[in-house]
Amino acid sequence: MARPLRIQYPGAVYHVTCRGIERKSIYKDDKDRKTFLEILVTSSKIYNIKIYSYVLMSNHFHLLIETPLGNLSEFMRHINITYTRNYNVRHKRAGNLYQGRYKSILVDKESYLSILSRYIHLNPVKIKSIKGRTEKEKRQYLRKYKWSSLPGYIDQRKVQDFIDYAFVLEEYGGDDKNGRAAYRDRIYNEISIKQDIKERIVGQSILGTDKFIEWIFEKHISVATEKRERPALKEIQKYQAKDKIIKVIEKETGEKIGAIKKQRGSLRQVVMDMLYRFGGLKGTEIGELLSVDYSTVSLGRKRLREKLRKDRELRRLLIKIEDRLSI
Repeated sequence: MARPLRIQYPGAVYHVTCRGIERKSIYKDDKDRKTFLEILVTSSKIYNIKIYSYVLMSNHFHLLIETPLGNLSEFMRHINITYTRNYNVRHKRAGNLYQGRYKSILVDKESYLSILSRYIHLNPVKIKSIKGRTEKEKRQYLRKYKWSSLPGYIDQRKVQDFIDYAFVLEEYGGDDKNGRAAYRDRIYNEISIKQDIKERIVGQSILGTDKFIEWIFEKHISVATEKRERPALKEIQKYQAKDKIIKVIEKETGEKIGAIKKQRGSLRQVVMDMLYRFGGLKGTEIGELLSVDYSTVSLGRKRLREKLRKDRELRRLLIKIEDRLSI
């Protein structure tokens, strides 16, 4: 069977899964699960990823995410390498943790985001040990299952700040108490219904309406297969983002990029961090822009994180810049 295409472009939405090698567990205990979520959150900030839904099972995980910068591969590589390294050190093992590459399905956001969110959230009651339970028992089990984004979707008190609830809940009345009640009722009604999501996937990699699939083939399959003849959309997006980031930083700081480049302090480090996280530029690309080497960029971003713990004004500046770049 041919490998499914890796289709990447700015704004793409994916359902991502990754299984343990030989279907073995990838989490031995809750400490492992907490570590994985911490890495997921950190990685989402580094690569500017929107997380809509997730669930951690014993030997695999599901993510429903959006990639504004078209950088799924970099994001997943960072998560899997970082978590594997932490897991191996903690459990004194070596080698691969996952069974091959992660699997990703490109998703039609307008038509399938809500469906996939429910599909992901229902995973805990689809395993063999739970299937034979009553409807009431399944609901209780699902409600208490904490390694999932579902609690925040059905209970305002359990909202997680790294989850983007609004788009999914819009279909149910909004990101409020009524919307959550409607989402909960829909989830409960589907507990024992067999979902045929896999049967709707085209070419092992696309889930969407006929119109969406046609658009992907016309606009992005050709890009994936004609790299030598056509510039990558991701590269175009990088340099569009670069200009926007620089303009925002100049406006918020009152300093021109030429002057900031000559400095060795916090402002230059802010530029490095924003270009890396919001622009999707690599360390070498940022170094070329600021006339420094790659190691200076890496060290500068590390020092910025250390400063942010103590410098309230710097934190405020960074928040202002991030807010403007998120519009």
